[in-house]
Amino acid sequence: MMRFAPKPGLSLALLAFSSLITSLDFTIVYVALPELVRDVGFSEGSAQWVISAYAVFFGGFLLLGGRSGDLLGRRRMFVLGMVAFGGASLLGGLATSPGALVAARAIQGVGAAIVFPATLAQVNTMFGEGRRRLRALGVWAMAGAGGLSAGALLGGLLTHAFGWEAVFLVNVPLVVAAAAAAFWLLPADGPVDRGHGYDLPGVVTGTAGATLLVYSIAEVPDAGWTSPRVVVGAALALGLLAAFLAVEARSRSPLMPLRLLRDRDLAPALAIIFVFGATMQNVVYFLTLYFQDVLGYTALRAGLAFLGLSVVIALGNFVAGRLMLRIGIRGTLLAALLLGAGGSALLAAGMVADGSYLTVLAGIVVYGMGMGTIYPTQFAAAATGVDAREQGIAGGMANTAMQIGVGVGLAVLVGVAASGTGSAGGLRAAVTVSAGLTLLGGIAALALPGRSGGAPGAGAAGGEPAEAGRSRSVARS
Repeated sequence: MMRFAPKPGLSLALLAFSSLITSLDFTIVYVALPELVRDVGFSEGSAQWVISAYAVFFGGFLLLGGRSGDLLGRRRMFVLGMVAFGGASLLGGLATSPGALVAARAIQGVGAAIVFPATLAQVNTMFGEGRRRLRALGVWAMAGAGGLSAGALLGGLLTHAFGWEAVFLVNVPLVVAAAAAAFWLLPADGPVDRGHGYDLPGVVTGTAGATLLVYSIAEVPDAGWTSPRVVVGAALALGLLAAFLAVEARSRSPLMPLRLLRDRDLAPALAIIFVFGATMQNVVYFLTLYFQDVLGYTALRAGLAFLGLSVVIALGNFVAGRLMLRIGIRGTLLAALLLGAGGSALLAAGMVADGSYLTVLAGIVVYGMGMGTIYPTQFAAAATGVDAREQGIAGGMANTAMQIGVGVGLAVLVGVAASGTGSAGGLRAAVTVSAGLTLLGGIAALALPGRSGGAPGAGAAGGEPAEAGRSRSVARS
């Protein structure tokens, strides 16, 4: 029998709220960045680390965060991650030097890496595969995807009203409330399973390798692809990751069970998520630059310009759940990727030097529908068929793929933008390339099995099999 949290609706609201918090912090600093850099004293070359430090440590610690939730308890790790995230947010709001602010962003990333897989695993284990899970993932994803665009909106409003410090300090009461609510709204963890200890060599090599890889990629826009620190860092990262795979192949309690990579749902889902991170998620960054650098919007006006995108993304999330039930996960992903590519192409066409909000509005609508549709669907694909006891690590793998994709894509697209003619021309070139690369995700989507209701194997809370997962519902997409 499936075991739920005491109040599933309120529990889902808390998990969605947590997804919103961690997603917001990717983009909430975009609009505040010019004022922040000026006040804190960042040099032009080091300013990128206000954004990159969060992504580097988020991406590097996701596997560890996901496995820790599976082994130590997801509610425990949720609360621990929230405490770390809130403490780092307080430090960020009080920071007076670049080093202190970058350190705060790094700790925020670690906290988010603990919270995110615990949150996703709770959604996937509280609701069995099929209609209930797809609806729950839609709610959770609506908050996460909306946070990526709403972050710019909120950042603009807070910076205008209270200064850049507010984009950090606003997190403190939010995470305190979320951590406290977890004790009432999330299922209690059982005793720690002493029979499955930590794979310490895997923890060291995997976490160090992933962190160093994301760091090396993040350095590319500033240092260039041939920079010694980029080349050496990437080589060391690949060496550590090779050692990690060798360790995992022999470990009795692996940090990342390699058999998961042979799963016919998870492997192509990871490829799709990587492409999404590299392309569609990065478009928001270039749209922010267009509003501020080309159109000359203030922080407040730039933030308000994202209101329409947030609304369309929410609509896309709503539509995604119904599409998955009607045409299957594979068909929904293909439709979302086409919308994302088409919308990005329309955005690029509207990014002209003498443009306006109206010249990019059509692109915002189509891109936003693609963004809202793909976000819940790709995580539904990654969770399908994964045992409840491994949902945390599967979620960690999925978001690791996304963070590495974001780093690789941003490095490539920033380079494309730098080679363009003028600010508008460079941004237009970057978004055009992103539109083309988005279509690569369709190749991976075709490798997914065609089905409407998911596959068996993802159990209910506590590792018990979900009733909805006892039979495989198969449909041609």
